Amino acid sequence: MIDVDDLNVSRETVERLKLYEALLHKWNPRINLVSQASLKESWNRHILDSMQIYGLAQHPVDHWVDIGSGGGFPGLVIAIMGVEKKSPVNVTLVESDTRKCAFLRSVVRETGAPATIINDRVENIPPLEADVVSARALADLSSLLGYAERHLNQSGIAIFPKGASWTKELTLAQSTWNFSHQVVKSKTEAGPVILTIAGINRV
Repeated sequence: MIDVDDLNVSRETVERLKLYEALLHKWNPRINLVSQASLKESWNRHILDSMQIYGLAQHPVDHWVDIGSGGGFPGLVIAIMGVEKKSPVNVTLVESDTRKCAFLRSVVRETGAPATIINDRVENIPPLEADVVSARALADLSSLLGYAERHLNQSGIAIFPKGASWTKELTLAQSTWNFSHQVVKSKTEAGPVILTIAGINRV
């Protein structure tokens, strides 16, 4: 199991993340940001799970884009870590649900995280030229690769946490996409992995 002490962050960053967690608990009954069951374990299930993604990018990062941000995982966690580490310089959170965007903006105001919120569907917005694109529990891998191809710059990478059935998604995606990838086992749960993907183009 991952521990916050393993992630080399300051007390101030932990305090910002705890503030984020408190806001999540406050807002969740109204707009269902995460499931009620996972809310009880929000620190491990959502915050620490998102923190491990931060270290899989090659820092410094200028522009990190998180698509389908929902309650802000992992994008808001990445942005909060960026306050201390000055990387990423900018985080863009793309979310189509207006109420969830209101929550995201509230957390950004309270924590000072360097994040911009776009209230729209990811397929509707112009290319964002990101260094990193992330998404958690948004879509199947084939669909995610389409979004990443559109919004990454030429040298950018995608980072996608995936559940226990990730091998099936990977095999299916390889039938329509060319890409290189690395697989990292999740530190917060047995079975899921995190895929880091580069060189995305259609077959």
